Amino acid sequence: MEIKKNPKSNLENFSKIFMQIGLVLALFVAYAAIEQKTYDKTYGDLGTVNMNAEMEEDIPITERVEPVKPNTPPPPTPEKIEIVKDEKEVVETVIETTETDETKAVKVTEIVEIDEGEEVIEDVSFMIIEDVPVFPGCKGSKEELKDCFSQMVQKHFSRKFDAELPNELGLSSGRKRVFIGFKIDKNGNIVNVQARGPHPKIEDEVIKVMKQLPKMKPGRQRGKPVGVKYSIPFTLVVE
Repeated sequence: MEIKKNPKSNLENFSKIFMQIGLVLALFVAYAAIEQKTYDKTYGDLGTVNMNAEMEEDIPITERVEPVKPNTPPPPTPEKIEIVKDEKEVVETVIETTETDETKAVKVTEIVEIDEGEEVIEDVSFMIIEDVPVFPGCKGSKEELKDCFSQMVQKHFSRKFDAELPNELGLSSGRKRVFIGFKIDKNGNIVNVQARGPHPKIEDEVIKVMKQLPKMKPGRQRGKPVGVKYSIPFTLVVE
């Protein structure tokens, strides 16, 4: 086979030479860069500034004005103190002791007893009275007498009250509450009857009915007859 190219034109024969030349150039550039010197830039002399120089300021001279004090009157002259000789005799007050001597007899005046009068006990509530008022015909213990009293008052009201009165007055249908209060005095009589209801005529009818309650055995507090307050509500049904 014939070689078409000239062996002198083959570059592969010079590759080692080219590599050595490149290494030499690289080393030269590195050396030149290391050996290069640089200098700081210098500027013209701007002068020096003395920061410690004191600043001088012109301060105007002013005169101090004293405040004018108001004219105050001079203090009053002290009164003359006269020294008086203590020539008068002082009479001392002798306080006698109130203690008694056991050896001496003591006179005792007559002791007069003062009548303080009868103790007044005010009206007592029916709920806390010691001995409750007794409705005629009721018997038993204190609690039984209380229950019997309330039941007999309700029966008396239902029997005596005019049930047609609420309808005659034209009241609206429904349940109407009536509150009744009265007192059983020391003699067992019914007094101070009060009523509060939906109409004045109903209140008058209630008062008239409750005044017809029979005489009772009065209640007692500490063994003495006293007035007893009693109150009870009623319900009226208006059709």
